[in-house]
Amino acid sequence: MRVFLGVSGASGAPYAARALSALCGAGCEVGLCVSEAGAHVISHEVLARGPERPDDPGEVVEAFVERHATSDRVATLGLHDMTSPFASGSSRHAGALILPCSGATLGAIANGAGRNLIHRAADVMLKERRRLVLVPRETPLSSIFIDNLATLSRAGAIILPASPGFYGMPSSIEDLVDFVVGKALEALDIPPDLLRRGGAATPAAAAR
Repeated sequence: MRVFLGVSGASGAPYAARALSALCGAGCEVGLCVSEAGAHVISHEVLARGPERPDDPGEVVEAFVERHATSDRVATLGLHDMTSPFASGSSRHAGALILPCSGATLGAIANGAGRNLIHRAADVMLKERRRLVLVPRETPLSSIFIDNLATLSRAGAIILPASPGFYGMPSSIEDLVDFVVGKALEALDIPPDLLRRGGAATPAAAAR
């Protein structure tokens, strides 16, 4: 199964890290595309380099993949590489996940104003009627943001806010991250091993 994973510049990079490892664990072929702002957030929230460090985006993505990809089936895609298979509707792939999805990325997709591969991959999913899962993390929401969410939902996207549940009695931040990522994988029709069901811990959670 081939899946596009776009990482834009909103807080929530740990979700992206967990999604990358989970997609690899599910045997997926992953096309990873990270915006420059997304790389900056990864540097701060995942690599713990501090918010002010001017890291090279390419080096950040390389370190991110090295740390969190658990298979060799991850292709790092250039943000403006419109020759990528994910930029074409004639190339068959199962779905796209944008996690986290920033307000700017959301607006560009909702208004057909795509300027990079993340926007284009999302547009392809919509026009080809394939699965597009968007995980916004912004709060509170402006009416503009809400209107864009509604536009994309009507167009066929699955809007999956990064809102972890507490009914499974999470005991760590990792459990909360697993909940959201598990929901995202389910939305892509990938059986997740991350969700707690009926209050029972997943094997991953129980092992910690």
